[in-house]
Amino acid sequence: MQLTKKFVKAKNPCAGGYKWFLRDHNGQGDYQAVLDALVADGRVSDACWLLDQFGPTDAVLKLDAVDANAIVFAGTLEVRMGINVDTVVRAGRSIVTGGGIRAGETIMAGENIAAGANIASGGNLRAGGDVSADWGIETATRLDCAGNVRAKWDICAGQDLAVTGHLHAGQDVQTQGAIKCGQGIKAGGDVRAEKEIDAACGIQAGGSIVCGDHLASGWGLIAGEDIRAEGAIRAGEGVQAAGLIEAGAGHGIYAGLSVRLDAWPACARVVAQARPEQLVSGYWTEPGSPD
Repeated sequence: MQLTKKFVKAKNPCAGGYKWFLRDHNGQGDYQAVLDALVADGRVSDACWLLDQFGPTDAVLKLDAVDANAIVFAGTLEVRMGINVDTVVRAGRSIVTGGGIRAGETIMAGENIAAGANIASGGNLRAGGDVSADWGIETATRLDCAGNVRAKWDICAGQDLAVTGHLHAGQDVQTQGAIKCGQGIKAGGDVRAEKEIDAACGIQAGGSIVCGDHLASGWGLIAGEDIRAEGAIRAGEGVQAAGLIEAGAGHGIYAGLSVRLDAWPACARVVAQARPEQLVSGYWTEPGSPD
């Protein structure tokens, strides 16, 4: 794609960026070449703006490794060993690497992000498709994904964690903000959030499910340890914990919200070490009772 000054000006660029384009590229240039030049000149935010305006391409860049201040590529970025940048790693389409991805500020892809090791961002992590890591995923601020998020180790976010698809971690899922999941959550360890947890389907944790606000699941809740919330606990089906089930002071525990009353014994079971004092709805079952 060739950029012209008329083409760029129609997007209402900032004055500084437009002057740079006229001065350094005489008001024209190949799309990716302009992105590369902006990054090389330290104008990474301008490169990201340009990608926002003109969108992705079908180009594929294959490299052995990336070790730079930043990289902004309009197509798919394929890196054999790993990616290590001081600020931003961004692709208009996918980011795929056999190693890890580390960025000091932002990791962002229009489609999928896949790493053979760890994914770590000093700021946000955003993907228009799936995010997967053979090790763990960690962001200092938000994690936003329009697909599924999967990691064999922990998934951690410094702020909110929003996933349109499924959220699966081999170990813990932890966030200092809220967890919003459009499908189900499954973790080999704990699922913990400082704010609310809301999953459209079920939540299953090998450890505890704990949140600092309301806990909601469209299907059931299953934990290998405790289920605790500072707000209400709401489940479309059953709530089962090997430990205790506790809602916040003044709040209730509501199971079977999406189940017919005559199906509660099978589909709205509430199981824990002790009957929760705040249990409002659901079919209480003593531990060890037959299904």
